Amino acid sequence: MTDAVIIDAVRTPIGKRNGTLADVHAADLSAAVLRALQERTGIDPSLVDDVLWGCVNQVGDQAAQIGRYAVLAAGWPESVPGVTINRACGSSQSAFDLAAGMVLAGQYDVVVAGGVETMTRVPLDAGRDLGSQFGPLTRARYAAGLTSGEFPDGDFNQGLGAERIARHWELDRTGLDEYAARSHELAAAAIDSGAFDGQLAAVPGKPGFASDEGLRRGTSAEKLAALKPAFRADGVIHAGNSSQISDGASAVLITSAQRARELGLTPMARYHSGAVAGSDPLMMLTGPIPATAKVLKRSGLSLSDLGAFEVNEAFAPVPLAWQAEFGVAEELLNPLGGAIAVGHPLGASGTILMTRLLHHMRDRDIRYGLQTMCEGGGTANATIVELL
Repeated sequence: MTDAVIIDAVRTPIGKRNGTLADVHAADLSAAVLRALQERTGIDPSLVDDVLWGCVNQVGDQAAQIGRYAVLAAGWPESVPGVTINRACGSSQSAFDLAAGMVLAGQYDVVVAGGVETMTRVPLDAGRDLGSQFGPLTRARYAAGLTSGEFPDGDFNQGLGAERIARHWELDRTGLDEYAARSHELAAAAIDSGAFDGQLAAVPGKPGFASDEGLRRGTSAEKLAALKPAFRADGVIHAGNSSQISDGASAVLITSAQRARELGLTPMARYHSGAVAGSDPLMMLTGPIPATAKVLKRSGLSLSDLGAFEVNEAFAPVPLAWQAEFGVAEELLNPLGGAIAVGHPLGASGTILMTRLLHHMRDRDIRYGLQTMCEGGGTANATIVELL
């Protein structure tokens, strides 16, 4: 079996809601990262076997087959196919895992995985009734939990799931706000040090847009303490310790090791292991815990072998509960800040985090890194990559 190797990984700067990227169509934003991969690696796009593209809200600008439209918008040959993948927040991480799996299986030699979300142009509730997506059979299955009093609307809710996580792991408001402030502090330090500069793709028509714009410098736990809870009057989750609504795109080029040699490409990392797991859909966001346990078992590695961990900051309790279960040192967890500070463009976030992780590993000579994402409906991906 051949290795699946990562040649390069790029992303746009993340735009805040109604910010710099608000007027950019999702296909055009996707094209920016596809073109950047082509320019940075010199790859002939006609060699690409497929483009696997994550996107969550597939309505409006993102409807139908945004993966295919991204290819056409990039000016790539019509012979290059594209497919759109939806595993909620982990959509582009799933695209990455599936792309690597196809290379390992010998079905693809050259493949691009990535994703896009323009949450300004396509809001979370665009074109659908959020309460209808689970269906009557799922509601009946979880009726006892939904009518327990913890879900006032009698329906699944990520924010209320985050509240349940905070209570289960005894995470108080102060600790959550301190973690949120840390996210901003670390993101600011990463931006100021130029840690992200080598991974950013320019967006045509947006000169000077070269930094994640959701960052709020000077954020402190004391300032966050003034914000009202968003989901329960007595709750601990609010806008300041939750991920930001954002716009962005990201892409990763994956090839077989043999094809990389034939094309004269120098890989930056190897795909080591991947796993996906399901979890309680009421608490909803705990999937990274079983997914991490699963990928560690599959990989044959231990936590002590890993030098960096990206656990998506959907809500502050998610990485903190994960950390409580695995005991990972604070300095290894989300060392560049996360979605609380810079945003969470849903379909793009998986490969945004992977891009950040890969470049951080290369900058710090870290051999193994792990990424995991919680996902709507109670699932999660976990992926381990190895620096080459």
